[in-house]
Amino acid sequence: MSAASALVCKAILFDLDGVLVDSAECVERAWRGWSARHGLNAEEVIAIAHGRRTIETVRAVAPHLDVLNEVTTLELQEGMTSEGIYEIEGARELIARLPANQWAIVTSGTRAIASFRLNLVGIPVPPVMVCADEISHGKPHPEGYLTAASHLGFKPEECVVIEDTPPGIEAAHTGGMRVIAVAATYPPEDLVSADAVVERLAELKVSVGAGSIQIETSQN
Repeated sequence: MSAASALVCKAILFDLDGVLVDSAECVERAWRGWSARHGLNAEEVIAIAHGRRTIETVRAVAPHLDVLNEVTTLELQEGMTSEGIYEIEGARELIARLPANQWAIVTSGTRAIASFRLNLVGIPVPPVMVCADEISHGKPHPEGYLTAASHLGFKPEECVVIEDTPPGIEAAHTGGMRVIAVAATYPPEDLVSADAVVERLAELKVSVGAGSIQIETSQN
């Protein structure tokens, strides 16, 4: 996507972890500890976990365990620590330019964890935030993104999603939305199904007009 073909939309739907908040260190530490306790390959678990709800990851890699109990343990561990949570360059500045009724967050984390991390990095909790514990199907299912668009009052095609994982990209496209991927969690070659890929969130140039948002990147 070049500056000449910038995306124009009415709302931006953000993934949280890896897009607005850098939590990879915290998340991976939790999954490594959990994998070690259950004799699982941590790298294989983490490869599945990014972009998905905890419950769906546990079901995929360890269906023989008490899934709900394991999810509770993992989410308590992640939600109780600020260690390994960092702000992402340009995130606060980008959010500050957007009207509150033209952006939302769709996250694979719970509301408690998402709110905690947003507060840590100084980003306000938006009026519309769709969390893992509020939907029936996580990414790559489009439920979360479709719910956010509906709550904002926009059609799916009027929204642009900013994501960092293949499951998130699939969820957005399945829901009829365009996607910009940030290569924060996965390398660019794993994100080529997105409509555009940038290395960093700060590369996005966002301008707000009368009811519309234009998103440009420095990518040719």
